[in-house]
Amino acid sequence: MSNDFIRDWFDEGRDPAQDDPVRAARLGMKPPLPKRFYGDVSIGEVGGRHAVLLDGRPARTRGKAILAGPNLAVAELLAAEWAAQTAEINPATMPATRIVHAALDSVAQAMDEVRADILKYAASDLVCYRAGEPVRLVEQQKQHWDPVLAHIRARYGAGFLLSEGITFVNQPGESLERLSPRLWAVSEPIALSALHVLTTVSGSALIAIAVADGALDARAGFDAGECDADYEASIWGIDEEAAERRALRLSDFKAATALLLAMGG
Repeated sequence: MSNDFIRDWFDEGRDPAQDDPVRAARLGMKPPLPKRFYGDVSIGEVGGRHAVLLDGRPARTRGKAILAGPNLAVAELLAAEWAAQTAEINPATMPATRIVHAALDSVAQAMDEVRADILKYAASDLVCYRAGEPVRLVEQQKQHWDPVLAHIRARYGAGFLLSEGITFVNQPGESLERLSPRLWAVSEPIALSALHVLTTVSGSALIAIAVADGALDARAGFDAGECDADYEASIWGIDEEAAERRALRLSDFKAATALLLAMGG
């Protein structure tokens, strides 16, 4: 696999939720999309893991790790993205691959830091900051966010305080402590990377955990994270570029959820 291709399109250490290759290419910040350089895509066992094979050779990350998952279900998600590429390779259509690249090259070496970052989101979580008006936005926030808080309270015994507007509220330390075991129980870098993507895309660790637990499906979790933005769009409309960014976020969110499901949550 071309080292230039890996460096340019699957850069080490970048959060997949922040990647927007389509827009970057249009603005001239990225080189033209690379040509597909392989014919056959398959899956094979390499080093006890299930790897993506391109023309029989293991695909690798920028850090030279073999692009592989701990089970066949994860490898199938990755292989499907590579097989779906046509004359050119468009990483914008390969969200699971980008998440796994980040997991193998970056997250695996910083598991505690990533867990701590997710918990930091919970300390000032999106779903705790509510609008006082207009009524329609207030109701939409309740509809999307109250089930998240109810799940966290029922599953972990963690209660979170609400604030109106942007006034910061200190969440109970005990509530954050009750969430910590859930994060530290995630021992597989791919799963932790996927959970981090759910957190950064939605802006909410609580939404991410609810999705990972199966309390919300991918679409419900994504819509919860987009609640405020969707309300604004319903009033002012949405331009093509904003719609494209939203579609990319949704793609990343769905891929992260699929990876978690493939790994058992």
